[in-house]
Amino acid sequence: MTNVTRNNKLLWYRQPARNWNEALPIGNGRLGAMVFGLVGNERIQLNEDSVWYGGPRDRNNPDALSNLSKVRELLAEGRIKEAEELAALALVGIPESQRHYEPLGDVWINFHHRQELATNYRRELNLANGLVNVEYEYNGVEYKREIFASYPNEVIMMRITASEKQAISFQLHYDRGNTRNLDETVPLHSNCLIMRGETGGGNGISFRSGVRVIPENGEVTTIGNRLIVKDADAVTILIAAATSYRFVEPETQCLKVLESAANISYLNLLQNHQDDYQSLFNRVELELGKENDKRQLPTDERLQLLKDGEEDADLISTYFHFGRYLLISSSRPNSLPATLQGIWNESMLPPWDSKYTININTQMNYWTAEVCNLSECHQPLFDHIEKMREPGRKTAEVMYGCRGFTAHHNTDIWGDTAPQDIYMPATIWPLGAAWLCLHLWEHFEYNGDISFLKNAYETIKESALFFVDYLVETPTGELITTPSVSPENTYILSNGERGTLCEGPSMDSQIIYELFSSCISASKILEIDEEFRQELARLRDKLPKPKIGKHGQIQEWYIDYDEAEPGHRHISHLFALHPGKQIVPGETDEWARAARVTLERRLQHGGGHTGWSRAWIINMWARLHDGERAYNNVHELLKSSTLPNMFDNHPPFQIDGNFGGTAGIAEMLLQSHNDVIHILPALPKAWKEGSVKGLKARGGFEVEIKWSNEQLEYMAITSEKGGVCKIRLPHSQGKVFEVEIAPGQSFVYESQLSEKTV
Repeated sequence: MTNVTRNNKLLWYRQPARNWNEALPIGNGRLGAMVFGLVGNERIQLNEDSVWYGGPRDRNNPDALSNLSKVRELLAEGRIKEAEELAALALVGIPESQRHYEPLGDVWINFHHRQELATNYRRELNLANGLVNVEYEYNGVEYKREIFASYPNEVIMMRITASEKQAISFQLHYDRGNTRNLDETVPLHSNCLIMRGETGGGNGISFRSGVRVIPENGEVTTIGNRLIVKDADAVTILIAAATSYRFVEPETQCLKVLESAANISYLNLLQNHQDDYQSLFNRVELELGKENDKRQLPTDERLQLLKDGEEDADLISTYFHFGRYLLISSSRPNSLPATLQGIWNESMLPPWDSKYTININTQMNYWTAEVCNLSECHQPLFDHIEKMREPGRKTAEVMYGCRGFTAHHNTDIWGDTAPQDIYMPATIWPLGAAWLCLHLWEHFEYNGDISFLKNAYETIKESALFFVDYLVETPTGELITTPSVSPENTYILSNGERGTLCEGPSMDSQIIYELFSSCISASKILEIDEEFRQELARLRDKLPKPKIGKHGQIQEWYIDYDEAEPGHRHISHLFALHPGKQIVPGETDEWARAARVTLERRLQHGGGHTGWSRAWIINMWARLHDGERAYNNVHELLKSSTLPNMFDNHPPFQIDGNFGGTAGIAEMLLQSHNDVIHILPALPKAWKEGSVKGLKARGGFEVEIKWSNEQLEYMAITSEKGGVCKIRLPHSQGKVFEVEIAPGQSFVYESQLSEKTV
């Protein structure tokens, strides 16, 4: 039996999962599963990314436009409650909720083994090859299970082996919410079951899942809705799924995939999976400190030691690799984007519907994509933005009388853009599409793909066009959004009244500044739309700039209100620091100092109490070049907001904290947002030595860094397309030097100033 941990790319445990938050995730973008590793009655909880309740709807409120000017008038007059009461009637979606994500179901495999009689148990997720392994001894026989989700062959596969012949027997069946949410499960052959169902909602999505069992020796039969295997030497289980969202005949597609996979040997299926997965995962390496003896401890025990106050830089590097694994597993070309839970959800009515919350959470899911060299995993988000354009045009026109397209703080599988909920702190916020469109520009900045930019430009432009019409000029000549909110906070007026709906929240101006700037830059690069570019530049100059309030903080609202929750989880008014680019230490130092005050105030009042909020804070401290504060928050993220299986805990589980935390670690080691590649900008003392290889910098550069005793030892910057590279080294007092790197070549820096290009 295996009993050593080989690297920092392994999660492992001495016992089966006792609940969903201890199970281990696998996925291929479209199909996902949570593997419990139960000895007697194994549970494989399944998801398929297009199993959502109900079909598309037009939820735009037809009374919005006729009441918009009145809401604006009430806000301008300071009649906040009246404005909010009218907005709650006229500016919300009808019905108020979008569609929600659902689980596909469960596969249960009953081995009739008793947990208490099993010995030498081990359960692991190997991030290096994308495999979950379960092994134990029972009655003198060693049993092993290997489970993975194959992207190239579109199946979830389990391989069961034993140390003795004819030792494998089990019964297998499907379930879905105690079968209440299932139409039927029937055998199609002696070795195949098919599960059929529909999500409901009038025009809901039909789904199918099939399981095929391939025993080596022994026999397989069906009785009722069970597959029964007796006395096999080894068994391969294949699971496929398809829905009417993608296929006219999902059952036909499901069976086609199973048949295709069944005609491939286990070893070839495994090789296909590993070749595909490792082509992405192996691009980046990270070591923080030396290998330590804690690798011999299970992951949950290491987490507990960290919670008890011990340091474990090696576990942080595992957390970083886990974040990359999750993105590969939940977002691949031709899949839907990662939801609030990636693709892993066991609830019929999940928290926040397990959809796309686009006032930070969906965006945070993709902060890792470019810097962690996983650009392909960004594609599902781009596809979804395109899906949102047509609904977003209708929302812009019907609700606001504007051109372009817009979306609010949520969207769903159908690209719904109308407001979600009747929750005044969040609902009426038409900036969701604008923030998403910045990801299109980010992708271009990292990769320099002109053909991509040509396709993306019209989308970015159309989002900007909405604000050309939506912005309102103040008596002082500034352009602001109204109505809007600062997600999801509440302000206090001088008379003690509380409000959420407002004019000109700071985040809005900061997002629109980045959006207009991106559109202007794209227009210049493509040499098109000069007139529109000039209009955007003129409007951008009239946007409110970040203001410093009475506490020395960046103001959250256009007026310097106090916040009802000084420790609020959203820190929206620091968008200009991260992921925006307006606040840069060394360039806008007054704003940077105010940003620091803002973060300190939030944390002093209990901020960072949700996992994703803590992750955002890591990125912000990194942008302020404060490695110690960034590290303290990395430590706190693992200590207070990480579940035993390393999933992020909001609570409950939300995957954005995993992705945001991974991005934050990368941001501590490499930054490139201000046209300079900054090496080790926020290195903490706890990471005294280490190395990272494969991170991407904007401009089409790939970076390798090694350091020791907090000093840079080696750096190599490779250029894909060639160009001038501006570099800032650690401890250089802000000095920037330039090198020109030819396409496919590298600039190498080795200790002190020995520089060469190879």
